[in-house]
Amino acid sequence: MLEVNHVTKKYGRNLACNDVSFTLDSGSLTVLLGPNGAGKSTIMKSIIGFLKYDGTILVNGIPNKTSEARKVLGYIPEMPSLYPTLTVSEHMEFIARAYRLTNYKGRIEELLTRFELADKKKKFGDELSKGMQQKLNLCLGLLPDPDILLLDEPLLGLDPHAIKELKNMIEEMRQAGKTMLISTHIIDSVDMLWDRTVIMQKGQVKANVTKSEIDGMGKSLEDLFFEVTEGINKESVSESEKTEEKTEDKTEEENGEA
Repeated sequence: MLEVNHVTKKYGRNLACNDVSFTLDSGSLTVLLGPNGAGKSTIMKSIIGFLKYDGTILVNGIPNKTSEARKVLGYIPEMPSLYPTLTVSEHMEFIARAYRLTNYKGRIEELLTRFELADKKKKFGDELSKGMQQKLNLCLGLLPDPDILLLDEPLLGLDPHAIKELKNMIEEMRQAGKTMLISTHIIDSVDMLWDRTVIMQKGQVKANVTKSEIDGMGKSLEDLFFEVTEGINKESVSESEKTEEKTEDKTEEENGEA
């Protein structure tokens, strides 16, 4: 279980997340929706422990920044961060050793095959196309097979085969009892089976409902999304939201402080 309790994150005077609270039940798939600049990436990075914030985040009842919590947390960022002088195989080996995995060779082969990277094992990070880098980014995040997985805009930049394969893997993980939080601003990308949606706008949670509750309303996820966000800078990002996007590059600086 993942509990986010009254989390507030400020960049200077600007609120990126304002009193955000929600809970992910074990074995559930939650979709975190919102327009660009709504605070989705900020809350994801707060959960994984990259940022300082006010409030509490608990992983199975344990503070998220403890080593015990980090063992069961996984994160796939929106933008790949690869080492230019490491090959695809070396990236996978690096993550396996960092997580002290055992008997991982077979899983590496499976992931690289499913995402059509098996013939790119000797390619260096800076030799891969943007789409290939995103595929490797997914493989690196999926390799440890964490109990709780955060995916930030995971479908961006992927080709149709990779999108299909990732959706298949998400459903497999869901059936295996994994807890997942998928952040996106593209509603069509989350047509897979999900249990709950949290919709954010201007750094706040505007809706937190289950799929059965939406079905009971006789609405689609798209209907609810626009009902919640309609008229609140639907087509544009406010100045405060733009500030959040400009300050996302501060994450690495705060990473050392967290």
